[in-house]
Amino acid sequence: MRRHRLDEDVRRGPAPSPRVSVVIPTWNEARNLPHVFALLPDDLHEVIVVDGRSVDGTVEVARALRSDVQIVLQNRKGKGNAMACGFAAATGDIIVMLDADGSADPREIPRFVDVLLAGADFAKGSRFTNGGGSADITRTRAWGNRWLNRTANLLFGTRYTDLCYGYNAFWTHCTPWLRLDATERSSSERLWGDGFEIETIINTRVAKAKLRIVEVPSFEFERIHGQSNLNTWRDGFRVVRALVVERVNRVGTDVEPRRQPLPPAEVPEAVPAPWDGESIPMPAASAAAISLAAPVQAQSA
Repeated sequence: MRRHRLDEDVRRGPAPSPRVSVVIPTWNEARNLPHVFALLPDDLHEVIVVDGRSVDGTVEVARALRSDVQIVLQNRKGKGNAMACGFAAATGDIIVMLDADGSADPREIPRFVDVLLAGADFAKGSRFTNGGGSADITRTRAWGNRWLNRTANLLFGTRYTDLCYGYNAFWTHCTPWLRLDATERSSSERLWGDGFEIETIINTRVAKAKLRIVEVPSFEFERIHGQSNLNTWRDGFRVVRALVVERVNRVGTDVEPRRQPLPPAEVPEAVPAPWDGESIPMPAASAAAISLAAPVQAQSA
């Protein structure tokens, strides 16, 4: 019987690679998409552009660049709603969140996938862990992010190093814990989580769900074209509100798990590259240079 099972394993061959869906929210990003699309890995399952009804030809550019791109139109406003619509449309095994402005490097996607394959449920990008960095963040935003981090870690029992970074990847089976609303509503209506607080909401809900979270070093570049819609103080206060609201509600704890938790991931030793408030060169993309941060223990406070 044992020999029969081994023979079956040989005939089946190695397990198939996971299907990776990349979700890219856009709003007037026509000039940035050629750069972003050129750096996407070749073996993706699907690329989903979630557009907020751009007026600069973003959708047309996306279709010209990639014939198989899937276009999803938002049914409300805000980045959070875009992510909810994109997650609902994804058909892959893994979902990657990627900004369209060129600040996040698509060449890092294999890092995130490798972390998930090693046993994590949620791979969280970080500019402030060993091997990460930023050419875009200001000292004011870095200071604010540091204090928001400390607050989140105190409230949710996590060890995050970069709460507000939106470059993340996760297994599709994690989406029920996120509880994001992608249902059709008035386009002028904005629900809780539809704005830039979406990253904080996702990061706190996966922590409350006690999913296995591993941070991945990531380098943030400057936006290539256009100006960011992020407002440091306005959106900073939205993050503070999100931390308070998510601490007292039970969203993320009221979903039955779909499978048994995976065993702990084997995490290679991180390459020392301490954040000093300045830009850090992009780490080499080879497997030998990839370093993973120590796993974040996602335990509710």
